[in-house]
Amino acid sequence: MKKTAIVLLCTLGALSARAQSPAGGEAGIDSITDLSPATAEFVKKVAQSDLFEIQSSQLVADKNDTADRDFANRMIADHQKTTADLQGLVRSGAVKAQPPTEMAPSQKRKLAKLNGETGAEFAKDYRKIQISAHKDAVSLFRSYAKDGDNAQLKDWAHKTLPTLREHLRMAKALDKSA
Repeated sequence: MKKTAIVLLCTLGALSARAQSPAGGEAGIDSITDLSPATAEFVKKVAQSDLFEIQSSQLVADKNDTADRDFANRMIADHQKTTADLQGLVRSGAVKAQPPTEMAPSQKRKLAKLNGETGAEFAKDYRKIQISAHKDAVSLFRSYAKDGDNAQLKDWAHKTLPTLREHLRMAKALDKSA
């Protein structure tokens, strides 16, 4: 029993240290720990998420998949807006962090896999990816809106959250229609 308690405490300590590390890890860590990331990490994850959402949704038009086209066009427009909003906060000096211009390696791998697919396989994976990405985004924005360390960014996260929740609802509905 004593050994089990020690192992449990060590595991929890490692998870806590990992969640609080500046690197923050891959998308989804916040949904596991429910800790709010620091401003720089939040900006990084938002920028990478937007890049991934836009580029994966652009594949729908490129692959001429009509069932997902309206959803994809909405994702492109809405995530271009969040990118512009975030860049505006950075340019104004309200946010002291620089958004990255590239996706995370895991996102690049998912995009490459999706790019190689066609037909029903493409549609199934695109929908699955959209659900997962929006679950992570909702968790990230909810956490930052609650406990973020930059008041203007925290307010923006709070205002953006309903749109992300709507995206998740739409992605789930699209997946059920298949």
